[in-house]
Amino acid sequence: MNVWMRLLLAVLATWRVTHLLGNEDGPADIIVRFRTLLGQSLAGQLMDCFNCLSLWIGAAAALLVTRKPVEWLLTWLALSGGACLLERLGHAPVVMQPISQLQEGDFDYVLRSETSDSAQQLGSRENTQSFTEHAQ
Repeated sequence: MNVWMRLLLAVLATWRVTHLLGNEDGPADIIVRFRTLLGQSLAGQLMDCFNCLSLWIGAAAALLVTRKPVEWLLTWLALSGGACLLERLGHAPVVMQPISQLQEGDFDYVLRSETSDSAQQLGSRENTQSFTEHAQ
């Protein structure tokens, strides 16, 4: 088998194994049980990140393509990168939109820059009553 075919197969295998370990339950829930067993340990945290996990899976898969150290290093990174690209192709793109600016007279129901006069009066009466009660 030529090097390009091995590289293509290694990219696909890297993506498949990484996706299986990071995102799937596996047959008879074996993978999800394994992830639960790892918990919040370093290995468990690596299982939560597709990009991180693809680096480790790609390192092993790179040995199927080449055994020369410099070629192995470049192949390792290429396999991880290829797996990450394949993972992104499978999801809808993330679209960042600017936050809309409030126009004068609009209300922001989460945060208020001003309080109404009645709310201020009510608050000041409550504060005065509690201050008077504590002073006595």
